Amino acid sequence: MTELPILIADDQRDVLEALRLLLKAEGLACVQAMHPDAVIETLRRQPVSVVLMDLNYTRDTTSGAEGLELLQRIRALDAELPVVAMTAWGTIDIAVEAMRHGANDFVEKPWDNARLLAILRNQTALGASRRRAQRLEREVEILRGAESGEFIAESAAMRPVLDMIQRVGPTEANVLILGENGSGKGLIADLLHRNSRRSDKPLIKVNMGGIAESVFESEMFGHVRGAFTDAKQDRIGRFELADGGTLFLDEVGNIPPSQQPKLLRVLEDGEFERLGSSRTSRANVRLVSATNADLADEVAKGRFRKDLLFRLNTVELRLPPLRERREDILPLARRLLTRFGQRYQREGARLAPGAERALLGYAWPGNVRELSHVIERAVLMSRADEIGDLDFSFAPQRQSETEIDHLTLDAAEELLVRRAMIRSEGNVQRASDILGLSRAALYRRLEKYGIRGAGEEAGE
Repeated sequence: MTELPILIADDQRDVLEALRLLLKAEGLACVQAMHPDAVIETLRRQPVSVVLMDLNYTRDTTSGAEGLELLQRIRALDAELPVVAMTAWGTIDIAVEAMRHGANDFVEKPWDNARLLAILRNQTALGASRRRAQRLEREVEILRGAESGEFIAESAAMRPVLDMIQRVGPTEANVLILGENGSGKGLIADLLHRNSRRSDKPLIKVNMGGIAESVFESEMFGHVRGAFTDAKQDRIGRFELADGGTLFLDEVGNIPPSQQPKLLRVLEDGEFERLGSSRTSRANVRLVSATNADLADEVAKGRFRKDLLFRLNTVELRLPPLRERREDILPLARRLLTRFGQRYQREGARLAPGAERALLGYAWPGNVRELSHVIERAVLMSRADEIGDLDFSFAPQRQSETEIDHLTLDAAEELLVRRAMIRSEGNVQRASDILGLSRAALYRRLEKYGIRGAGEEAGE
């Protein structure tokens, strides 16, 4: 079956059924529409690979005008979607007009099965190629926009994150980023802002865990002179500073319950008053929030307002912890090594194979933030340009709750194989003994998980 279905548009049920059976016999999925409005509704609801559409939808009309208008509507939705036009009243003039309005190809009724299938397969392949190119181009733009060296997204686990940034970034939707401490939620907020229509406006960041309840209103909404004892002059709050741009509320789960209604009001109507003032101000902000807390559980316990949560999480973006994106560990480590090498005049620093195995075998409870700390310390403390595993200082891991409890079966197997290779210092026979596997079985797993040195050791 194709990755995406073909959309067939025709006002005759027998034509739709004949085309459905033809495509089904070739392993091609399809969806159907009998009216131009239904075509547009379908395209808004789901992606398709190709549109195969009739040019006439009124029984007494043979001009193709309805189809040409529909072509224009399709192109307004998606300029790159392949469209194949068909009509029982084919003439050169209609074919030329359809192509001029954006059709990629043209067939006449009754169609030749072989020719129609060849056209659809070619257009399906062309559309898939364009989508891949567009996706890669957008991802490259996102990655180039990440100025911090701590943003790497090569793993499969980060693919949904990139996709979400592409789709949600340009919108006005409020986004709630969920993830463990140190996983990079602030970087994602940066990328959402840079990929928004507000990118030329300010991005204001607020650590909600660092604001005392007594100064919450002053920090968020500002105050006027004399509002309280130490208010010696007017102050602009964070909402005003972010007007027209993006306001990032980090650790949003720490907002005191008494202050949550005040935040909710601003999110509902954009209005607030500076502390000590009766004058109503307005701020147009796009809100991005982040937390490592389970806000649904906080709502159930009465510590977080349900209506406020609904305002914050128009879209939820879950950022995986570093242990779930193991393909990113070494690229991240190398990028950090370059940065800290430049900072501390250690540009020649590099990771030894044993050091790489140690990095891959560690649980990273502190995520990317901990990785950054470990690499920085190793650059400072190592005496040689080649950093080894003994140059790392890892936090002790609690045995009662290990990362393996949160891994899939394949991920757990990969982790155990990597740790066995570290313990055996790369000796395949000793690693296979540790794991209770034959050498051949271990070699298959080394190849499966792309563990470095597997091919060289297999050739010994």
